Amino acid sequence: MDLKTLKTFQTIVKCGSFIRAADELNYGQSTVTMQMQKLESDLGIQLLERGKTLRLTEAGRLLYEQSLPIVKNMEQLQANLSDMQLGEAGTVRIGVTEPTASYRLPAILKGFLFDYPKIQVSIEFANTPVLSERLLKGEIDFALCSAPDLGAELYFEPLFKEEFVVLLPDNHPLAAQTAIAPADIQGHRLLITSAICPYRRKLEMALQEVGNCSLDTMEIGSMAALKYYVESGLGIALVPKAVLNPVPAGTTVREIGGSGIDMTVGLLCKSADYPLKLASAKLYQRVKQKLLEQEGVPHDLD
Repeated sequence: MDLKTLKTFQTIVKCGSFIRAADELNYGQSTVTMQMQKLESDLGIQLLERGKTLRLTEAGRLLYEQSLPIVKNMEQLQANLSDMQLGEAGTVRIGVTEPTASYRLPAILKGFLFDYPKIQVSIEFANTPVLSERLLKGEIDFALCSAPDLGAELYFEPLFKEEFVVLLPDNHPLAAQTAIAPADIQGHRLLITSAICPYRRKLEMALQEVGNCSLDTMEIGSMAALKYYVESGLGIALVPKAVLNPVPAGTTVREIGGSGIDMTVGLLCKSADYPLKLASAKLYQRVKQKLLEQEGVPHDLD
């Protein structure tokens, strides 16, 4: 008893005739007859009473009623497997760092899931070191983050630079300056992220370049939350420009003097030639395309 034979049986019942069933299925009448004979032989029971009109036997009625959901589910399974083979369905697990996760990715995912509604996407928020470990363990398919530490057995494809600015309360003494250099921060409370955050490491490197200066710092665990702490007057912060749309009430933005500070963000995967699942590869290419477009870099999808 196979799927094709069950569908033939259901069509015969629906049409009430072998001839009409053969026409609907585009089979020869002999093919329909042989399939039914084989089905009854395999089951060892009569399913249809032949005569001027076809009638279901009790066994035939039982088979018809209980086979309807089976055939429907099998057809759906075949369609799902076909979609998966074509990259039209499946599950994609990605890791993302802030602020990209909140300010750049949602619009990209909205368009992607509209085009591929059968693909399920799960997103993990974490910092780059954690996402690197998750990638190596095979727990996520790829990540959108800053560059990993040197020596990591991963492939990083840079896409854009996240530009930093200084966010400070309107009434802060440094607000009178048009630009704020890292050295100007000394003597003012600086809100910083956790010690393992790549953004904090970048800031510390910039401060080291201007000499060994003592800083009054307050650690805030979330990059996305920094602007709200500045809004409350707790200090100043170096934050990605992307998170300041709109600028919080009671705060102002200043450029960073000197060469400025930025963070390179890109796509991270196991290796340059690592074979992603088709659904994952589609999302990887879509994220790459859209982020490059935002930076004004032309990009053609493969």
